[in-house]
Amino acid sequence: MFEDKSPPLGSLRIGLLTHSVNPRGGVVHTVELADALHDAGHHVTVMAPAAPGQRLFRELRCAVELIEVPAAATDTGQMIESRIAAYVLHLTGMESGRVRSHRFDVLHAQDGIGGNALASLCDAAVIRGFVRTVHHVDHFGDPQIDALQARAIRRASRLVCVSELWRHTLEGDYGVAATVIGNGVDRGRFSPVVAAGDRATALRLGLRPQAPLIVCVGGIEQRKNTLRILQSFQRLQSRWPRAQLGIVGGASLLDHSKYRSAFDAELRASGLRVGAGADVVITGPVDDADMAPILRLADAVAFPSLSEGFGIVAIEALACGTPTVVSRIAPFTEYLAEGDVEWADPLDVESIAAALIAAVERGKFAPPAVCARCSWDASAQRHVALYRSFLAAGSIQRH
Repeated sequence: MFEDKSPPLGSLRIGLLTHSVNPRGGVVHTVELADALHDAGHHVTVMAPAAPGQRLFRELRCAVELIEVPAAATDTGQMIESRIAAYVLHLTGMESGRVRSHRFDVLHAQDGIGGNALASLCDAAVIRGFVRTVHHVDHFGDPQIDALQARAIRRASRLVCVSELWRHTLEGDYGVAATVIGNGVDRGRFSPVVAAGDRATALRLGLRPQAPLIVCVGGIEQRKNTLRILQSFQRLQSRWPRAQLGIVGGASLLDHSKYRSAFDAELRASGLRVGAGADVVITGPVDDADMAPILRLADAVAFPSLSEGFGIVAIEALACGTPTVVSRIAPFTEYLAEGDVEWADPLDVESIAAALIAAVERGKFAPPAVCARCSWDASAQRHVALYRSFLAAGSIQRH
């Protein structure tokens, strides 16, 4: 079934598998890496499960294949299983007389859904191996889902992490080795230069720049620490009564309803007004084109997460010259210096509030050096070197 030949010296045929079309961190990483690989001359195809009518959150320069999945699943486990099955069916289907997976030199899963699909193809001897990026490890509390997560890690031929934190976690908890290749930032999109349509974006979303405006990204989730952000914002309002909190994004495959109920109860008890132009604006998912204007217009970005793979929002906000509050934990402490951000204890509301006040008082500033160091072009180059070494070792199927 396998044809052995030398690894290609020119462009590679790369298939990148991601878990959804939503602008979550791992999906953003996938599309940014894909376009950087494409610009470097490689043949890249991004694959993503999509319900009827859905499309990828951003238009790409490379090829895209959307894999149809049901519009809704009764629970998380069923959703995961249905997406794995859809990927297996897609990659084992025939195209021009050959199995679709045979079009690629490298298949690279960006999450456990794609990882399990590729593990199944390995079990069926359709492919020899695959690359897997682990952005972070979740604790689902469901034995079946946790087992799938472990399988997608342990069955990978080679593993990539976006921070040392998760490399150490994989080594300690799973006994596997991983290569660290960090995220980047598109400094063409995320910059301090105010564009003509930025103010119109704010008006359309009901945001009030210089109110001051505090923005948090990722929706209302426990991992994003949104409840403590809300509580810290209430402290900040005692200093600036017109301050506004904008909660942006939140499209997710996981069920966060229990945490959302606790957040809503806190919001009702706070007496804060909610809605466009009010104290708190909950935008829900926004267009990809809106993200840079939102981060530019914010007076501070609140990102005191309890857990992150890398924390791409932080570096995008810094590239916009916007003061940013992050947790004094890894992975933030791996790549951010003392003067880059305002640090906070993510479990301490008063600490988050003090950091937000310091961020607002700091005001806009030139993007720090970390923004120049973190480039998608550099990330793509390191991925290509990794792909070629795997091909040379015979770890990944070659055609």
